[in-house]
Amino acid sequence: MFVFAFVFVCARCDAELTAPLSEVCLPAHAHQHYGNGIQLPVLMEPGTFAVDPDPWGPPWRPWDEITPGEAEARGIHAPVLTLSGGAPGATVVAPGDTRGTRLIPGKDSGYCCGLDGADGPNMACEACGLAVATRIDDCSLWQAVWLAPDAVRRRRVEGAGAAALTWTELLAEDRSTPPYEPIATWGGRFGSDHFWSWSPRWEAAAGRALAHLLAASEGRPVTVPDGLVADVFRRTLDTLLPTGGPRRRVALAGPGLPAPGADVDIHLVPVHPQTGRNWTPDSPAAPVPAPQVPIPLAVWQWMAFPRSDLPVPASGSLPTDVLRDAPLPPRPAYLFRADPRTFRNTLARLPAVHSPWLREIHDNLAQHVSAGLF
Repeated sequence: MFVFAFVFVCARCDAELTAPLSEVCLPAHAHQHYGNGIQLPVLMEPGTFAVDPDPWGPPWRPWDEITPGEAEARGIHAPVLTLSGGAPGATVVAPGDTRGTRLIPGKDSGYCCGLDGADGPNMACEACGLAVATRIDDCSLWQAVWLAPDAVRRRRVEGAGAAALTWTELLAEDRSTPPYEPIATWGGRFGSDHFWSWSPRWEAAAGRALAHLLAASEGRPVTVPDGLVADVFRRTLDTLLPTGGPRRRVALAGPGLPAPGADVDIHLVPVHPQTGRNWTPDSPAAPVPAPQVPIPLAVWQWMAFPRSDLPVPASGSLPTDVLRDAPLPPRPAYLFRADPRTFRNTLARLPAVHSPWLREIHDNLAQHVSAGLF
């Protein structure tokens, strides 16, 4: 598969609105709302874009206005808070990759720290004035520009294209995301501040993967491997699934790992960041592990190949009468919790949610959040 570069142009006057960009899959945290008063970074890496196949943006319709037939037609099998009445196919880019645009006066809706895009497109083509995009940079939202699908079109950059990276090349690039990181806040007494937390990217990725894990469990208890996989999933799975009966075994599978054993029932596999496809074995003769639970490569890679907490290389051991005086690495002060919004939105789109036991989990999500599972 080849990855080509495109520029996005105004549908009315053909003016260029972006730098040349290559397509990647939509991040799991694209629509995440994280905390309150949090400064989240830019959603997309420079030089990339992603397309949301689902409708996005206003007008927003509450669930009680959606008929069962309309919901099923949109691939929604359980209630969600709201559904977008916008057009499908919105393209998201980094704000720094936009060109030839300006903010629209008066289109400045936001909670307190920036733009939230609640009242629709707030960026116009500088050449002709057509509303073409929505800038989002409010607190607790990922900074991004969403190009309106009915106001822009893509133009391929001739001669700019390359083959998608192989799994071996991706591992060598080391695109992994650490499981915890400093989170910046606004509004402190002395200005901005930060605290150490589980990564928002991990929480969103876990919310999506947890929905697939529960569906793959078929309502039976599961066993997950020790380490980060257990930190992320074990407590919630042990609480939501029954304790008796035969257990289904979960294991990581993917590039650089030995083939999982025949006793593995559910495989946690990475998603290719460019193509959006789940990992499959290189050998045509090797069976594709199933069922597969997709995890973004940046998270999967750290789960599969965890790093040492040592800040500098070291060898050997300390003498028995010497105490290490280096500070412990910063860690979150609470147990891991998957992102509930991502979990609910993913679970509602899985046909398995029609099962009574899984629908009960979906409908009782608020209680599970209050109990600290999410």
